[in-house]
Amino acid sequence: MSQVIRPNPPRTVIHFINAAHVIDHMFMLIFPAAVLGMTQAFAMDYAQLIGLSLGGFIAFGACSLPAGWLGDRWSRRHMMLLFFFGIGAASIITGLSTSTSMLAVGMTLVGVFAAIYHPVGTAMLVAYAQNRGREIGVNGMWGNLGVAFSALLTGFLVAQFGWRSAFILPGCASILIGLMFALKVKDEPIPARAHTKPESQSGQRISMVMVFSVLAIATAAGGVVFNATTMTYPKLFQDRLHDLFASPQTLGLIVSLAYAFGAVAQLTIGRFLDRFSLKWPFVILTVCQAPFLFALAYVDSWPVMLLGAGFMFVVFGQVTVNDAMVANFVAPQWQSRVFALRYFLSFGASATAIPLIAYVEPHQGLAGLYVILAGFAALTFAAALAFPRTPAENPEIQPA
Repeated sequence: MSQVIRPNPPRTVIHFINAAHVIDHMFMLIFPAAVLGMTQAFAMDYAQLIGLSLGGFIAFGACSLPAGWLGDRWSRRHMMLLFFFGIGAASIITGLSTSTSMLAVGMTLVGVFAAIYHPVGTAMLVAYAQNRGREIGVNGMWGNLGVAFSALLTGFLVAQFGWRSAFILPGCASILIGLMFALKVKDEPIPARAHTKPESQSGQRISMVMVFSVLAIATAAGGVVFNATTMTYPKLFQDRLHDLFASPQTLGLIVSLAYAFGAVAQLTIGRFLDRFSLKWPFVILTVCQAPFLFALAYVDSWPVMLLGAGFMFVVFGQVTVNDAMVANFVAPQWQSRVFALRYFLSFGASATAIPLIAYVEPHQGLAGLYVILAGFAALTFAAALAFPRTPAENPEIQPA
């Protein structure tokens, strides 16, 4: 008598995908937070040390293409196992570094394995989700909390146990979660889901060239802004709030709260994406970015916290909208590859933030950097204006 193989429970899969999103963003931003406590150990200043992460961010973008292809053609479950184990081991290697060369290699390996999550994990999430907009928002919230945890947890571990613990302990946790994923989630075909080509509100077929051109511009420009701000927030807050908060733990908490405010955006925006045209949240979220960045270039003290939290709200909200574009416009069997292309553009462009920071910060400070980023944000807003107005995917859905 043959045994009936039960499919994976969707909620179980989604819980692990959300955990992976936390790990992905947290591990990529451990180094920018820990570097403030590593300058003496390696006898290098901030700008020199931060440049060592360039290989990791290049790999974060470049490796997303083969990761997406393997996710669609081989196995999304196996690729996620490789993610959990690989990024955990790479983080441990980074924490054991005794030279700048080993540190650079460790950070590059973190980027290689971190590249797996977005094309594979996001496609896996969309395949198992019932309400895609809501689940993308919830998943984005967890990714944002990973960004927040990177500053909070890293600040605590560096202060209490030294900078090495900030890499080694999270690495061990990732491997443990990978073992649980291996036991709970089995390999199975991509769940079938009907897909129809979207039309505009007037009933005309939407130009996919226009859609993906807008997405490409927003992804590339937004990638530079996102990476440069998340990497420099610890230093921005340290420089502007030094009279108010001196300890690394307190500064880490303040930075984490600013990042966590973006989680509110992703959860809120995600609950409404299926009920409205994607164009309007896209426009509203991007029109605010350049003014926030320009203000952050010059303000000091308490306003930095308020503006910093506000900017995180709009920039993380935009990420949720852009993921929903791929979910709504691309057939399921192609989603890993298209998500891979989106994140290849995003993280490939975001890698330019590293040399940009290393060059601009010593010469013009963070004020000069944030003025430049405001220009990139204005380009993202222009792309949002060109995005076609589409009907809501599920206008009858009520927010949960």
